[in-house]
Amino acid sequence: MIPPVFIPPVFILVRPQMGENIGAAARAMLNFGLERMRVVDPRDGWPNPKAAAMASGAGRVLDGAGVFADVPGAIADCDYVFATTARGRELTKPIVTPERAMEMARAMAGLGNRVGVLFGPERAGLENEDLVRANAIVTVPVNPEFPSLNLGQCVLLIGYEWRRQTVDVAPVVMEMARTEFATALEVEKLGDHFEERLAAAGFFFPEAKVEGMKLSLRNMWSRLGLTKAEVQTFHGMLRQIAFRLKGME
Repeated sequence: MIPPVFIPPVFILVRPQMGENIGAAARAMLNFGLERMRVVDPRDGWPNPKAAAMASGAGRVLDGAGVFADVPGAIADCDYVFATTARGRELTKPIVTPERAMEMARAMAGLGNRVGVLFGPERAGLENEDLVRANAIVTVPVNPEFPSLNLGQCVLLIGYEWRRQTVDVAPVVMEMARTEFATALEVEKLGDHFEERLAAAGFFFPEAKVEGMKLSLRNMWSRLGLTKAEVQTFHGMLRQIAFRLKGME
């Protein structure tokens, strides 16, 4: 059995007003690996030189963009359509977050379905006539006192969520800067060195607290996650301090 073709969602800009915003949307799309753009009835015509200038390296998204006269034509081949809006509407439809929307989009794309995402014009957003053609509404949890998003910003948010759903990215990565973590033995030896120098300086006092103080220090060393280079730096610091103090005697 031939597996279904995985088709990323198409981002559909409905009646965009400024070429700069179309270019910004293209850049945002390519940032997250999306290249399928459609433009519905752009105010300033197409192609738009301001969009090309703003795209800055993402020109291929604009070059491959389809231009349509209306929303029905732009979504005709889509199996499922999301519409982005920040305003409440008197329409009975599922309302989902960007994260959930792109989770759904990934699942549908994996089955070979075609997904479209509608983005409205800058001034007023999508009209009810546009929204009724969508299967679900995507609403970004923005400040209710200032819910308006720039077209490029909205595309960026949805593109980011798509990327999160399709690429495994570790939430934390340690950049080792040409070194590696110290072994337990190396950390143990560093602890020995510190105890030796601190004991010589009379740090461990009074006697009743010495064991607890040493345990606290050992716990600190193991908790720090030291690299080999850092361990060597600490050893060098201790040796230099000891050398200077000996010269002052």
